[in-house]
Amino acid sequence: MIRTLKSVSLRTLQRVGMSRLFADSRWRRNRLLILCYHGVALQDEHEWCPDLYVAAAHLESRLALLQRHRCHVLQLGDAVDRLYRGDLPPRSVVLTFDDGYYDFMARAWPLLRKYGYPATVYLTTGRVDHNLPNVNLFISYSLWASRREEFDGEGLPGLRGRYSLRSVDERQRLTQQIIEALRARDGRGVSPDAVAQQVAERAGLDYELLVKRRVLTLLRPEEVTRLSREGVDFQLHTHMHRTPDDADEFIRDVLINRERLRSMTGQVATHFCYPSGNYRAHYIPLLQQHGIETATTCDPGMATTASDRMFLPRFVDTSSVSSLVFESWVTGVAACLPRRTTRGGSPAGPYYLPTGQRRTKSWSDVRDLAQGSTS
Repeated sequence: MIRTLKSVSLRTLQRVGMSRLFADSRWRRNRLLILCYHGVALQDEHEWCPDLYVAAAHLESRLALLQRHRCHVLQLGDAVDRLYRGDLPPRSVVLTFDDGYYDFMARAWPLLRKYGYPATVYLTTGRVDHNLPNVNLFISYSLWASRREEFDGEGLPGLRGRYSLRSVDERQRLTQQIIEALRARDGRGVSPDAVAQQVAERAGLDYELLVKRRVLTLLRPEEVTRLSREGVDFQLHTHMHRTPDDADEFIRDVLINRERLRSMTGQVATHFCYPSGNYRAHYIPLLQQHGIETATTCDPGMATTASDRMFLPRFVDTSSVSSLVFESWVTGVAACLPRRTTRGGSPAGPYYLPTGQRRTKSWSDVRDLAQGSTS
């Protein structure tokens, strides 16, 4: 009901010309829209998990809309500096991509170059050398992509016998069961990558072909170096995509992340993105102590001079976001409407799995799949 009312309100405002007035207003000029994307599908990932992946055509339609609205798409560091100086150009936007999957280079970067738009990639560096698919996500994807009605789990961690793959919930429970078993073993006597391969093959998929296509796989070090030279801005996202309660453990991971980035780009990264949008107040002094200038969340909103530099809001664009809603954020109309926000804290559901057939409970629930030793 609330969503319907919002859609009606947005259409009405657009019809009477208020959207354009918002976009051209001084009010909008004093606000920075930071957009967040995760993945741009290499093949069918957006069908598997539309709240995590968008199709290349979806991304291009967004870039075309930014162009039509004459938006100024800025580099992250420059945009934040100008925001707090009070000299942003009209309709300022920043494009960010989380984690640094290969699909950024294969799908997003060619489109960004076509439109002449800069982008920031918040890169998790833990698997850039060990360049195989993200285990947790890959298991979920494999069970979704299977055309079989049953799965033989005999001998796999946490499983015995055969399991139905007929429904979304059955596939979700099975994926969760495997992931929990892998985490319980924490690398003792079992290779998560080997388990992911077995799951894919028992699901009837060609594992070697998926690896060759780089599905759910991060950029390699030499690719990061090349993209950095071509103008991609790489920034911090932790080494292992974790947000532990222990602040010292957290900052050690951030510093490893920074050193790995420096070795690949030759630059010292000073901007940070909280993995899964989860943050804790006691992180902040350590981040600032180590020269982190800004940190972005997944809390929806537009940044203003009143925004804390360590809690900058972003709008997460997904396959489930309509063109009307996206445009309302670009013009600024959406920022004036009541909405539900998400503030940081511990993950809401670390094992909640993307289904590709219904919306997940929250963005962070999807993103939490990339956390943990099995990722």
